[in-house]
Parts: sequence; structure tokens; C-alpha cells
Amino acid sequence: MQRVFSGIQPTGVPQLGNYLGAIRNWVGLQKDHDCVFCLVDMHALTVWQDPTALREQTLGQAAVLLAAGIDPKNHILYNQSAVSAHARLGWLFNCVVRLGWLNRMTQFKDKAGKDRENHSAGLYVYPSLMAADIHSFHATRVPVGDDQRQHLELANDIAQKFNHDYGVDFFPLIEPLIPPNAARVMSLRDGTKKMSKSDPSAQSRIELTDTPEDIALKIRRAKTDPEPLPSEEAGLENRPEARNLVSIYSVLSNETIGQVLETFGGSGFGPFKNALVELLVSTLGPVATETRHLLQDKPYLQQVLRDGAERASAISEPIVVEAERLVGFLR
Repeated sequence: MQRVFSGIQPTGVPQLGNYLGAIRNWVGLQKDHDCVFCLVDMHALTVWQDPTALREQTLGQAAVLLAAGIDPKNHILYNQSAVSAHARLGWLFNCVVRLGWLNRMTQFKDKAGKDRENHSAGLYVYPSLMAADIHSFHATRVPVGDDQRQHLELANDIAQKFNHDYGVDFFPLIEPLIPPNAARVMSLRDGTKKMSKSDPSAQSRIELTDTPEDIALKIRRAKTDPEPLPSEEAGLENRPEARNLVSIYSVLSNETIGQVLETFGGSGFGPFKNALVELLVSTLGPVATETRHLLQDKPYLQQVLRDGAERASAISEPIVVEAERLVGFLR
């Protein structure tokens, strides 16, 4: 089976966008791939983190992934900082990547904005570490969304340059896995902005630990417009909040947007929101319940991550040791 690597930052509480865009698809990938799932706490430090909160959120993220269906016995789940191969190969890749390549990364430009001189160097070289995350395992497949596609292309460029510079065929090319049913979930308060666990307003997102009452309240308060739902998809044009809610229902129900509108078109948002709440609660309720159960046993969560780190090191250590030998390090 081909090896898949994927990572998620252990900051904030995972939200519906994380679940529909990544986590749900990770669970499905376990059927026919060798999967390595990483809580990328080193990437989290590209912006300042409260140390106590970071430790707690790392355990919380692990609990959510396990509750959602990640299998830590047949696959690997661990936190990035527990495996030194990431940092070591990340430095080698920092010395391979060209400044011009990093300057083209749009995500840094978006995050730094006009204040780029005050951001950490870690945020700037983030793509090099991401490349190292993947290549430390000779992973050949990585599930990505639109916001990470450019970084994956850079990871392949870095690997090709390393191979060329040292006259080897050592790091394989990575194939992006574009989930067929992934959704770009937008804020419940502003349909033009992506749903984010870092948004100051908790009302903008559905968190995977929300109770049924929380979900119902947030959906009832979700921004809409005064027009009824259209009967055809074209009627959602220039109605970002309506499109967002219909898209969420579509992905959760495995129906097309057209099929959803066949059912709800012509009605107001009240009945539709009630149906959406029922669908969200039935999908996320078991995950939230199991997450809360797992968080009562933090020693178990810590042991899962320690076991995962040992198994991750067993794979990555020989690969990174060989990369260090190739560049001329004495051992």
C-alpha cells in the first residue's frame, strides 16, 4: 500500500471545516493506505502559543481524531515534536530551497500581509518543514486542500533539487490526493470567509465538541438573507451564506446541491435549518461524545501519542540518517 502522510495543527478546537475537509477523508484513507497522521505542534509555533494551552490542545486534537475513527493500532498517530527527523530534515531542506521559491508562496503573503517584517522566520520557512514532514517517511500521497496545493508542489521541487544536487534518486515524488467529497466550509457569520477555529467568534463555526444544543443555537443564528431557498443551484449565485448552508447539508447527506434544493427549494430558512441541525447532530454527536470520554483519560491519550512517535521514528530515522550521510555529515 502507498504511504499517506497528513498533518493538522493542534491549536484551537477542530471545527466542521476540519472534519469535512480533512478528518472524515483521513478515516476513509485507512482502508487501503498505510497512513501516518501527525499533530504538527512545531508548525503551530510559527505564531506564539501559550505552552500550557498547546499541550492541552494537542491531547484534545488527538482525542477528536480517535473519536472520529483514526485507528492508532493499524496506522500511526503522533505529535511532530516527538520525532526529531522532522527538524533535522527540515534544516537540510532549508539549505536546498531557494529564497525565490519561498517568496512565491501565497499563504505567507496572505498571513503576513503588510506586516511581514514582524512575523517569525518560522512562518516564512514553514513550507520547508512541511516538505520534510512528508519526505521523512518517503510518503507518496498527501491529501491536500486548495490552500496547501502550492506547498505540495514546492515539496516536490525541493525533493527534485536534493536528488539532483547529490546525484541520487532518493526522495520520491508526492501525488496530491484531492478528496472527491471535500467541502470548503465557510463562516456561519460571513459566507465569504472560510470557517476557522481561530476566528474570535465561536458563533462562526461548529466545533466538534459542541453539544446538540450548541449546534442548534449556532445554526439558528447563522447569517442568511430574506429570500427563500431557490429550486435550482443557479439561484444561489451572489448568496454566499445560503450557498454555504446548502453545501454543508449536501456534503453531510451525500446529496448533490441540486437534490437538496429539490427538497427545500421555495421554503424559508426555518425548516431547512431544523433539518440541517438534525443532520449535524446525528453526524457529529457521536464524535463529540467519544471525544469527551477520551479526554477523561489523558494518560491513555499520551500513551497513544508516545507509541505513535516510536513507530514514526522507526520509519523516519533510517531515511533521515541516509539523507544526512548523502550531504556529508559524519555519524
